[in-house]
Amino acid sequence: MYKETTLREKITVFSIFALIPLFVFTAVVIVPFVVGFIMTLTDWNGTSSVFRFIGFDNYRAAFSDNEFWTSLWFTVRYVFFTLILTNVVAFFLALLVTIGRKGQNFYRAGFFTPNLVGGIILGFVWQFIFSRVLVYFGKAWGLDFLSYSWLGDTTKAFWALVTVGVWQNAGYMMLIFIAGLMSIPSSLSEAANLDGAGPIQQLLRIKIPMMIPSFTICLFLTLQRSFMVYDTNLSLTKGGPYRATEIIAMHVYNDAFIYRNFGQGQAKAIMMFLIISLIVILQVRIMKKLEVDA
Repeated sequence: MYKETTLREKITVFSIFALIPLFVFTAVVIVPFVVGFIMTLTDWNGTSSVFRFIGFDNYRAAFSDNEFWTSLWFTVRYVFFTLILTNVVAFFLALLVTIGRKGQNFYRAGFFTPNLVGGIILGFVWQFIFSRVLVYFGKAWGLDFLSYSWLGDTTKAFWALVTVGVWQNAGYMMLIFIAGLMSIPSSLSEAANLDGAGPIQQLLRIKIPMMIPSFTICLFLTLQRSFMVYDTNLSLTKGGPYRATEIIAMHVYNDAFIYRNFGQGQAKAIMMFLIISLIVILQVRIMKKLEVDA
């Protein structure tokens, strides 16, 4: 016989399954965010026990800081190329390891492995590759564009960061695309084969439209990871040469903790949060619209 749930039982269930996670989320995310916003209204340098409220002066200083906008523009370019290249590479890797050839599970593990390497270690490994290995082969083979370290040139250092970002994240996005490909009913491919549709037609008219949810997730994760990258930037270029490769996360950290402009650095962090949130919301809405249309 059905027994009606009492209010006490509902409160108990809520406390067990929701109250503790809600408390942790509030303590770890909400409270630090609110405190951080309050700090943007002060002149605190991060260490002093005395500070005063200065209103929105930190935001005005951040808006007038040319280095902040230079770093933000560099980050936008980095995210743009990383976003496209990561998902293109990941998608074609997913196609490659789902065609039923021998050893495809081994290749999946191999392509995913770079994602398991920490950003600091990854940066040092690629720093050795760009500074020593590629330079050695460039000089041995007479290739001018490899005969000196990419990390010492502003333009080439940018592409070095993009290369490392794609290499690290493509394997992770590949797994999401594999899940999307495996969820496509085999009956659709069989019907397409009977109708005489070739592999390219099936890819464009069946697989890609059916995988819009996978693209939504991958684009969202790539945006989030690319905007927030810090460890690889630190170990690979340290923002150099002359702060020319300083991604926005490193710029905010340096401003707050290296140059002791904590209030202004926190204001830049809030501005970065709002910009990223707007971009992500637009991306998700556009992809959801494509998902419905598909």
